[in-house]
Amino acid sequence: MAENSGKLYLVSIGPGNENYLTRRALAAIAEAEVVVGYKTYLNLVKDLLVGKEIIGSGMRQELERCGAACKLAMAGKKVAMISSGDVGIYGMAGPSYEVLLHSGWEPESGIEVEVIPGVTALSSCAALVGAPLTHDFCAISLSDLMTPWPVIEKRLKAAAEADFVIALYNPKSGKRTQHIIEAQKIFLSHRSPKTPVAIVNAAFRQKEQITLSNLANMTNQQIGMQTTLLIGNSQTFIRANTMITPRGYTKKYDIDEVIDILK
Repeated sequence: MAENSGKLYLVSIGPGNENYLTRRALAAIAEAEVVVGYKTYLNLVKDLLVGKEIIGSGMRQELERCGAACKLAMAGKKVAMISSGDVGIYGMAGPSYEVLLHSGWEPESGIEVEVIPGVTALSSCAALVGAPLTHDFCAISLSDLMTPWPVIEKRLKAAAEADFVIALYNPKSGKRTQHIIEAQKIFLSHRSPKTPVAIVNAAFRQKEQITLSNLANMTNQQIGMQTTLLIGNSQTFIRANTMITPRGYTKKYDIDEVIDILK
């Protein structure tokens, strides 16, 4: 049991729509005295932050946010560090633990830390377009701020060759415009130009925009930092404006018997 009464909640806020926050996430934010986060994400849950101390910062200030949150928790405060999607997937859980461990923190004697899982960006986007992630998939970020482009390129090639459905995070920014073009070239060397692609901007937010396209045309669509792309595998199809990756049930079992039941 931690000796310090402070606590650090690492809170997933999902897409930022209150309907998709878990009960535990809502409770943690309610219990927190201080809420720390990227300003854009804080604004998404501003109605939950009334009466609380708020510490917000911009992009590329992740470690500063972690340091502030950990320092306050070590001073005895209950602190919620929020992150969009799932805090453990491209989120703030990793850097928060790194800061804590570098400071000498140990679970048995230091502040209590609780990671609260949530709805990921890829699952939010998948829900809006159908069922594209029913079979094996992977997630790859195209941001090279933390990962060198040659490493990202290697992962893209491996995933494309292995026929994974691929969720692309951080596909494009104002300055970083070429990576998505290079990724498209890699995919086209392994997959049909007609491979379905879902392009989802700002899932479950006010500026939500959904486009169903294909591999050949995906870079002609609106793509930005709030976009997640879902690139199908060789079996993925679009029908009735719905993107589906079959799991294989209809090949293994007789679907006609099920259809007969529905009649």
